[in-house]
Amino acid sequence: MRKPLSQRIALSVLGLLAALAIVFPTYWMFVTSLRTPGEILSPKYDLIPTSFSFGNFATALSRDNFPVYLLNSLIVTVGAVLCSLVAGALAAIPLARLRFTGRKGFLLLVMVAQLAPTSALFIPLFLLMRDAGLLDTLPSLLLIYFATTLPFTIWMLYGFVNGIPYELEEAAMIDGCSRTGAFRRVTLPLLAPGLVTTSVFSFITAWNEYLFALVFIHTKERETLPVWLASFRTAFATDWGGVMAASVIYAVPALVFFLLVQRKLVAGVAAGAVKG
Repeated sequence: MRKPLSQRIALSVLGLLAALAIVFPTYWMFVTSLRTPGEILSPKYDLIPTSFSFGNFATALSRDNFPVYLLNSLIVTVGAVLCSLVAGALAAIPLARLRFTGRKGFLLLVMVAQLAPTSALFIPLFLLMRDAGLLDTLPSLLLIYFATTLPFTIWMLYGFVNGIPYELEEAAMIDGCSRTGAFRRVTLPLLAPGLVTTSVFSFITAWNEYLFALVFIHTKERETLPVWLASFRTAFATDWGGVMAASVIYAVPALVFFLLVQRKLVAGVAAGAVKG
């Protein structure tokens, strides 16, 4: 049934206001990054700037070995996402396809692990990494990000696998495929949107993580971009232009990754909303 015109207008206005509320902080960050320090601190602050300066970006890119921090973030983030996808798929497929004793209990443990507060894990993880000799190393961050994103990955992929009819695999096996071949030729292609959707959320979670990187890494050459971003604020002052320019630079890899997989992401969200 078609909604009345007044209701459609009201919903459109609400949607537009919500979109503006979401987009405005990003716009403000980008505009501020193009201003000079004098314009940023000036009481007269126009929403639409009349002049642009890229000096803040030059300052940010030339500060404290930015390429090293970028590479460190990419290593731990991409490594954690790949590990969580592989391990999550290997866990989600048996949970969705097989019926065994303790299955529901394992799913409950996965949910509890996902709901556990991050602050409660600092001390045990710190002691674990110290005893394993991994403290102040990139593998320690990779393992932590892998562990923190794995429960979410399992739950997401479990729902996607449940939405793929098992009869498709049975038909492939009747046609001569082995169980592994049926999974590789039938289930895995259908699971691709779920893998992409999960990888986006896992990437954002690991890419934006700050506290573990701050506590577990002590050597400057092994720090990640979130810690580098915090270096623009000192005890004496905050370089707001540098912070905003660095924030724009910091957001670019995640934005590029999202643009590369956006079609699969939309298909994955739609597939996850409809089961059967």
